[in-house]
Amino acid sequence: MFEIGIALGSGVLMGMTFAPSEIWYLAWVALAPLWYLTSRQQNPPLVYALAWGIGCYGWGLSWIFGIHPMTWMGVPFLASLGIATFCLTFITLWGTSLVILWFLGLRFINSKPQLNPWLRVLLGTALWCGLEELYSLTDLWWSPLAMTQSPHNLAILHLGQLSGPTTVTGAIVLVNGLIAEGYMAFIGNRHHAKLIPRIWRSSAYIGSAIASIIILHLIGSNLLNRPLAEAIASSIKIGIIQGNVSNEVRHYQSGYELAMENYTKGYISLAEQGVAAVVTPETALPYRQSQIERTPFYQAILAKKVTAFVGGFGEVGKKITNSILTIDGEGKIISRYDKWKLVPLGEYIPFEQFLGKFVDTISPLDSHLLAGKFAPSVLTPLGNLIFGICYDSAYPEHFRRQAQTGELIVTASNDAHYGMAMPAQHQALDLMRAIETDRWTVRASNTGYSAVIDPHGRTQWISQLDEFVARAHTVYRRQTQTLYVRYGNWLTPLLCAGFILFILPARPKNAA
Repeated sequence: MFEIGIALGSGVLMGMTFAPSEIWYLAWVALAPLWYLTSRQQNPPLVYALAWGIGCYGWGLSWIFGIHPMTWMGVPFLASLGIATFCLTFITLWGTSLVILWFLGLRFINSKPQLNPWLRVLLGTALWCGLEELYSLTDLWWSPLAMTQSPHNLAILHLGQLSGPTTVTGAIVLVNGLIAEGYMAFIGNRHHAKLIPRIWRSSAYIGSAIASIIILHLIGSNLLNRPLAEAIASSIKIGIIQGNVSNEVRHYQSGYELAMENYTKGYISLAEQGVAAVVTPETALPYRQSQIERTPFYQAILAKKVTAFVGGFGEVGKKITNSILTIDGEGKIISRYDKWKLVPLGEYIPFEQFLGKFVDTISPLDSHLLAGKFAPSVLTPLGNLIFGICYDSAYPEHFRRQAQTGELIVTASNDAHYGMAMPAQHQALDLMRAIETDRWTVRASNTGYSAVIDPHGRTQWISQLDEFVARAHTVYRRQTQTLYVRYGNWLTPLLCAGFILFILPARPKNAA
């Protein structure tokens, strides 16, 4: 039970490193106990991985429970409690499944006789990176280990410019592995080996862990300290509106009216400050594309002649999309970005042909949006821009591909109803995307945090939660190409190739 407690406790420590916490440094040691426990036999091995995963993801994603209560949507209190509990449990176990697979893989690696511990560290790192890459291809993804360093450790986050967030994750796993091997070298054969030799063997691993941390941070610091050297011609004065219309209010007619009032007055104020464009949050105007022209906000656009990026609903036949509509100063919708990654059960039903009727009976949410198709970037009056709506922010490849032609990131979200942790983690994800792509980022969120982030991940401005804001800020368009933008996540395939070569059985010497 003591060792299970160690696994659970170290998992909680890892979960505590996610924003809004400021103890990011614990991530560099919080995986080491689980790594050590892969060599233990006292309990069924999956118990350790299960405990660590529940501690990490249960704590780090506990904000999911913020969907309760949903009584404002007509859901009874107990039913709301059940839905929230199911969502948190399922997401926690989904993240834990990655930990279990990694644990089993590392146990398999440990089963190889006389395996060099240095090779074991590299293989364990490759396995975790490969699993994160695999999970990032699914519709449920949020918390790579790299996220533990955002928004505070800007130096190490700059490793993301090399091969995306996997580079940061790999660094964290590598250091934890070296620390674990150092501990195992010290306690191993302690009844037969003398103390001094064990100390020397342990020091080699611990020293390598310390050296790795220093070297990796020096590399990141070099990238962080490169001057941005922005050209005046690339500057844009852009406006951000944080309407501060809570989800509970938005559900009623009074919410529609408040949203229209806040976004219209915010647009007029920003237009009079001379901005080139105004950004609104996700579904700021809860209207279909064909209905926008009948709103006071649209009339304000015709009067002030300033481009607006409007969160609303696009239309594809009889279905709707969660979209950002680009409306120019003449009132024409000249482009539209449709949300690419929809939230399962919240915005669409997985395997709808089989589960649709069942989910409709247990979920109060509108689960029938149409996902957008990927576009390299979106042409607007400000140039080619990179767009993301809410859950898109968790998928770095989406932004990388757009950054090959896009010059500025614009994200829109609605993080209301989740307390402080979820908006802070969302901000952390967008900050990572800014660094990886070397782009200025403009965030508009319904109730916060709205922000402006420079390409080095420095937050130039950020709103407070639960306040109305109409903010004008100067940003810059960029056409640089980081190694990650050019070549993608090349590190994971390289590491996984080494892992596969290791697990392939050796060819018999007498084979033809």
